Amino acid sequence: MSEQQPGGRVLVSSGAVWEPLVGYSRAVRVGAQVWVAGTTAAGPDGRAVAGTAGDPAAQTREALRRVRAALEQAGARLSDVVRTRLLVTDISRWEEVGRAHGEFFADVRPATTMVEVSALIDPSLLVEVEAEAVVTS
Repeated sequence: MSEQQPGGRVLVSSGAVWEPLVGYSRAVRVGAQVWVAGTTAAGPDGRAVAGTAGDPAAQTREALRRVRAALEQAGARLSDVVRTRLLVTDISRWEEVGRAHGEFFADVRPATTMVEVSALIDPSLLVEVEAEAVVTS
């Protein structure tokens, strides 16, 4: 769901219980720019959703499906993405994550950064994805 605010700011919510607790939106659009917050494959219990546990590529795909949904709610598309950030808990598995990212962005080729982090909010989560987009049409 999205909420139009004064000044043209649009807040997109995924409905996650953490959004009001932490005070963030899944995505924010101001003018032609859209920022998508760090997105994982977490289910309602905070753990990796079924079928993604232990599989960073599957978690990347699930996170990117959620990023795509947030972009669409904000009036953007994957083809509008100009930058992504991939936070991974095991950089030795970078290729699995990278290939999954490429499935979504092979033709778009946004500026991308992948970094290893010591942990995400739950140990079952292996990948978190951020995205920035500029809507040009």
